[in-house]
Amino acid sequence: MSLLLLELKSTCSIRRSPFASPDPPPTSYPASSSSAPAVDRRMSDQGKGSASSTAGVPAPGSDTYKGWLFKWTNYLKGYQRRWFVLSNGLLSYYRTQAEMAHTCRGTINLATAHIDTEDACNIVLSSGGRTYHLKASSEVERQRWVTALELAKAKAIRMMHDQSDDSGDEEPASQSDRSEIQGTLKTLASKLDDLSTCNDLIAKHGAALQRSLSELEGLRVPVEGGEKIKAVNERATLFRITSNAMINACRDFLDLAETHSRRWQRALQHEREQRSRLEETIEQLAKQHNTLERAWREGPPLTANTPAIAPAPAKGSERPQKGEASDEDEDTEYFDAMEDAPAFITVTATDHTQHKRSVSNLSGASGGHPSDWNHDDNVSPTCNDSSAGKELRRSRRSRIPDKPNYSLNLWSIMKNCIGKELSKIPMPVNFNEPLSMLQRLTEDLEYHELLDKAARCDSSLEQMCYVAAFSVSSYSTTVHRTAKPFNPLLGETYELDRLEEYGYRSLCEQVSHHPPAAAHHVQSLRGWSLWQEITISSKFRGKYLSIMPLGAIHLQFHASGNHYVWHKVTSTVHNIIVGKLWIDQSGDIDIVNHKTKETCQLKFSPYSYFSRDVPRKVTGMVMDTDSQAHYILSGTWDDKMESAKIVQSSRGNSGSEGKQKTVYQTLTPKLLWKKYPLPENAEQMYYFSSLALTLNEPEESMGPTDSRLRPDQRLMEAGRWDEANVEKQRLEEKQRAVRRRREAEANSALEEGREYEGYEPVWFKKRTDPATGEASFVYAGGYWEAKEKQDWSRCPQIF
Repeated sequence: MSLLLLELKSTCSIRRSPFASPDPPPTSYPASSSSAPAVDRRMSDQGKGSASSTAGVPAPGSDTYKGWLFKWTNYLKGYQRRWFVLSNGLLSYYRTQAEMAHTCRGTINLATAHIDTEDACNIVLSSGGRTYHLKASSEVERQRWVTALELAKAKAIRMMHDQSDDSGDEEPASQSDRSEIQGTLKTLASKLDDLSTCNDLIAKHGAALQRSLSELEGLRVPVEGGEKIKAVNERATLFRITSNAMINACRDFLDLAETHSRRWQRALQHEREQRSRLEETIEQLAKQHNTLERAWREGPPLTANTPAIAPAPAKGSERPQKGEASDEDEDTEYFDAMEDAPAFITVTATDHTQHKRSVSNLSGASGGHPSDWNHDDNVSPTCNDSSAGKELRRSRRSRIPDKPNYSLNLWSIMKNCIGKELSKIPMPVNFNEPLSMLQRLTEDLEYHELLDKAARCDSSLEQMCYVAAFSVSSYSTTVHRTAKPFNPLLGETYELDRLEEYGYRSLCEQVSHHPPAAAHHVQSLRGWSLWQEITISSKFRGKYLSIMPLGAIHLQFHASGNHYVWHKVTSTVHNIIVGKLWIDQSGDIDIVNHKTKETCQLKFSPYSYFSRDVPRKVTGMVMDTDSQAHYILSGTWDDKMESAKIVQSSRGNSGSEGKQKTVYQTLTPKLLWKKYPLPENAEQMYYFSSLALTLNEPEESMGPTDSRLRPDQRLMEAGRWDEANVEKQRLEEKQRAVRRRREAEANSALEEGREYEGYEPVWFKKRTDPATGEASFVYAGGYWEAKEKQDWSRCPQIF
């Protein structure tokens, strides 16, 4: 027996496997503390200490520290109370606790920050040219914050060093990890062979032991000795069975280790590839950021039609004095009273029930639940695809003659007007573009695909979103179009027949001269009709001109009978006297569905030099008959509009104004409309869009009063401005003569006591709308039939 044990000991002396359960690794703690629990308790105590002035207490063991501190802003406001959050080596601050979810006012990285204390309650943090002057409510509170900041700084520095140490040998580490796994598997296999050898030895010697015990049982021994030998034999059998089970378990373990090692290798390789791609993406973003920053610095100064925000402050010393603004966001903070803050906050829901806040002027968000509303890809809708249906389109022009380089001398114009009657002063075509107001009115149909898509919507609320996007899209062409269109002559018409290409045709007529009014009617084979009467009212206010379109726009869908009505907003032309002209849109659009009583409120924010919002911002909300919000709309009137479906609403915390804002949780925003890019060399063609370039293209069989046949406008488009001015004066004088004759007829009828009907439009009649109760000119019919027969006997000779 002793010989057997010696043999087993010499054969089975196996070293500990790397996969054996090692002793637990010692826990490493920062040098500044004796143990991690103590640090956790200290952080927790700090959070509780600041709880007298805070609403949030850090959880035990967390690295987050929150509380109120006073921050120096400027000499006008002095110290202001701000909510500070210390987390992951970053110190961030907010005006209120509610702002933590959507707006951070500033952040300092403590890894590179310098922490200083001026007096019993003050703390000074400086990093990379940015300095925070902070004040605690008491010396004890200040000491708690300093301790938390020092601990966070030490941890951030240690993490930064660890990352820099690991970042240098990515590829060698990959090879060493692979070889280590292979070596471990080989070691396990060799140990399994050793165990198999031991098992064979155990089986051989166990069989010999059982034979010896059997021989002993055959001998004549006392009864007590026989029972002992029998018990030893049973134990030897159990030992052999147990050793076989151990060998089988070890073999299963090796198979499992081999399987999982292959999975680990694949997972590790995938993570390395993902990290490599992420590093490349970050590097590209950094390069693009540097390029944009360099281009911004080297670019020319912004002119009046692209208004600039307040200039960025120059770089100063690393620790500016208190008299200076602490950081750049405080410069804009001085103008808070001038902003019109949104009445609500939107929250985009993500897949993990966490929330990602977005300010109401943002047009994009990430993450969201797929649904019937945002199931489509968040790209430009197919209705905005300018190549759709190309096989049905006829070839139309894509260029017009370049705009001549004529200088506009206001003094020469005023000098020529001395001594003349004010009504006879001719305005030269230098102020105009080669399109009439009727053609500009037709330009509203550039994004008619939105109405085609709205006609296919089953939900009236979703349909309202497309109608709202359509109402905004009509302003996209005005951002660069500072020239005025030609004033139409009384009785002038304009047709746009796109029946074969897009399924609609449009007709406009100038129905009144004083005041100037135009009627417009559009009929589509794709399930909708649009009509409007627009009267322009303008006021010159010294530095700018306000243009206020009066009249309602009606849109009706044939299948559902939904009847939408809205009015246009005010357009403002700035720098009338001095500077470069630029146009802004401001005001509210209220869209009402008169069938369902659902509404949409759109707000066009006026441009402000002191606003943080993006220029030309438009926000809105779609509500049902009970004024319950269902969709949030956001975007800009010169670029795009998006909508986000509301899934939940709640009352948020009170804002800085003391008003309680509503928080809307929404799905991922969906792109409704995106502006088409301007044609190449558009700046030499009056900034016309692709549609505008075709509006004055001659057509066959059009009416004799069509704007395309207007001679002064045609001459101006050809670049013959001097001849256009002469022709324009002739047409205006002819119109005045017709008006004088009509006035004489009215006076003669009045003297004779008979009724004088006055001027009546040819294709439109005045009627009262049953939905709104307002009287307006609507299409009476007959134009397209007259065009088919080429019977224009009803048309006056205006040219």
